[in-house]
Amino acid sequence: MKRIALTVLFGMAVVLPPPAFADRMPLPTNTPASYKAECGSCHLAFPPALLSANDWRRTVSGLKDHFGTDAAVDGKNGQEIAAFLERYAGDAGKLGSAGEPPRITQTARFIRKHREISAKTWKDPRIKSAANCEACHRGAAQGNYSEHDISIPELRR
Repeated sequence: MKRIALTVLFGMAVVLPPPAFADRMPLPTNTPASYKAECGSCHLAFPPALLSANDWRRTVSGLKDHFGTDAAVDGKNGQEIAAFLERYAGDAGKLGSAGEPPRITQTARFIRKHREISAKTWKDPRIKSAANCEACHRGAAQGNYSEHDISIPELRR
């Protein structure tokens, strides 16, 4: 387990594990119902911090052909979802490029976190795709992506 020396107290280093929030990424408490309903109807309603604002803009503008599906959201709901995603988007500098079209699985953060997972594993019938977070991360819907809470035993570290 990685440890971080936090401070020296009376000549002794106080050592604590890294922050628990490092693998926590819950949806903001004010997540619009439209986002959960529209985006969550086909896949996990991904935390906005997983893509940069620019990548979310490109994703939302391409919903007519969203990975082979017409996922277009018009009117008030579309505007509400776009504004929400941009407001809570992640830091482009930390995430890296998401490719074209933007894919969470192409960001530097995702690749770094999953570098030990083989291409064969992603094709496992229990997983099917790198975008299927819930296949491995039991708590993904609640924003828990901890490597210590993996649902497929042979993938636990």
